[in-house]
Amino acid sequence: MSDFTTRPEIRGTFGAATSTHWIASSVGMSILEKGGNAFDAAVATALTLQVVEPHLNGPAGDMPAIFYSATTGEVEVLCAQGVAPKAATVAHYKAQDLTLIPGSGLLATVVPGAFDGWMLMLRDHGTMTMREVMQPAIDYARDGHPMLPRVANTIAGLADFFAKEWPTSAAVWAPNGATPEAHALFKNPDLAATYDRLAASEGATREAQIDAARAEWRTGFVADAIFDYLKDAHVMDVSEAKHSAVLAPSDMADWRASYEAPLSYDYHGWTVHKTQAWSQGPVLLQALAILKGIDLASMDPNGSEFVHTVIEAMKLAYADREAYYGDPDFSEIPMETLLSDAYNDERRKLISPQASTQQRPGRVPGFEALADAYIERAARDFKIGDVAAQEPTMSHLTEKRGDTVHLDIIDRWGNMVAATPSGGWLQSSPVIPGLGFPLNSRAQMYWLEDGLPTSLVPGSRPRTTLTPSLAEKDGTQLVFGTPGGDQQDQWQLIWFLRFVHFGLGLQDGMDAPLFHSMHFQGSFFPREVKPAEMMIEPNIGAQTIAELRERGHKVTVAEPWTVGRLTAAMREPDGMLRAAATPRLMQAYAVGR
Repeated sequence: MSDFTTRPEIRGTFGAATSTHWIASSVGMSILEKGGNAFDAAVATALTLQVVEPHLNGPAGDMPAIFYSATTGEVEVLCAQGVAPKAATVAHYKAQDLTLIPGSGLLATVVPGAFDGWMLMLRDHGTMTMREVMQPAIDYARDGHPMLPRVANTIAGLADFFAKEWPTSAAVWAPNGATPEAHALFKNPDLAATYDRLAASEGATREAQIDAARAEWRTGFVADAIFDYLKDAHVMDVSEAKHSAVLAPSDMADWRASYEAPLSYDYHGWTVHKTQAWSQGPVLLQALAILKGIDLASMDPNGSEFVHTVIEAMKLAYADREAYYGDPDFSEIPMETLLSDAYNDERRKLISPQASTQQRPGRVPGFEALADAYIERAARDFKIGDVAAQEPTMSHLTEKRGDTVHLDIIDRWGNMVAATPSGGWLQSSPVIPGLGFPLNSRAQMYWLEDGLPTSLVPGSRPRTTLTPSLAEKDGTQLVFGTPGGDQQDQWQLIWFLRFVHFGLGLQDGMDAPLFHSMHFQGSFFPREVKPAEMMIEPNIGAQTIAELRERGHKVTVAEPWTVGRLTAAMREPDGMLRAAATPRLMQAYAVGR
């Protein structure tokens, strides 16, 4: 058996930084080299990702992080998912003849969360100043960075729309009417100036300076620019109508990023930590709970039995996501039942040799109405027409849609961070004049009906798809994740199962063929359902693909090397660090020594 991998698995003891763009990974490593810790490096990496992958994330987006602090010895979640504005009511949206919240434009905006979240992490767990961690992003925005071909293609595809409908976006992404060329230097001077001004915030201490910058964001010049624009803005969105925002100054002024405990599950000696049910993160834990009673290790990791079994388990877990997940601060989430052995013993019995074509949420006592509501909703015609999904996607799909980024960083002291920033991408919303970035479109996750965990309720968190992971076993700790919307926990699950049951290394697992289901209701406008449909990479083998079709799966074979954007980093008990990044899209890179 060949030990060839597309990239070397990075090993060392000093530090490791891996992300979905090589420049950002290098920036993160440079912070470690300067004496910063994993939290300092994560902030610098993330801000750089906003500059070099603007089609995938931005300052006004959202971000969950899961991290381990060597100081406290605890695993925590940082929630930088902004909430629905006070005026974002079901009645307001229905009054505009909407059945779904549009996937772009101003109606889809929730409170911007990413910047405050990164600053909270820096203040409480970092060691460096704002200037030190922000300067790389400022430099790349001011002096230019090599334009990714995918970004250039995205802007070119939207250039006419920007010029006609979102002129503030045209001014930033196609300055002087010229769309940027692939690999050419691209500058965003407005974003550079915004971050430079925030980095210059004054305070008597490092912490006070960071809090001053957070205040500038919420109620100072950043908020002023946002609301100066929104007071008159009435812009076209994917619903093919013009709408205004419901976001108000008090919404930004009153919101803060926060910490909370992770949700954890034990699987074959590993304790896997995820976010709570305001994210889809628990769906990975539910899939593990279903699969725990199946002898996966006896299967071929690229064979049809393995693929079929995992796909069917994911269908069941995702059906529960659609029925039961939402913001635990606003809804009762029956998570104890959903992760219980008794519940999953019954769920496991539903996996048969043939692909299911049904939506099958579990029947949780007292919550049956939510299961029924999902089954009805999945069959409903929302009368949207032929509209491209406003979903984070991969390269085999249109480049006009948004996507996401991911980073994993570990330092020499054992601190580690996994984060999946998204939202506020250049396709989501018009650029705010003078700031150099747009708002987000995360409100499209809500439903415009009452009584659901994911109903639009002011002050609640949308049930996001963003879902980083941290796992531990016998002193070994592992951080990992991927962009990809509804696919995030699917790709992570497959990679983790191969790592646990088949001994694949970090990079081996990155290189192995991936697959995912499209069976359940999508999280993004227009909320499509594709019963029994799945996508798989061709290097899984023609026999596996044929056998999956015989089992009743509707298989779409993707272009080679196009499914998944995983990265991972690991620390072993003796201090050895390992890191890896997917070769897909030729962007992600792991750096370390």
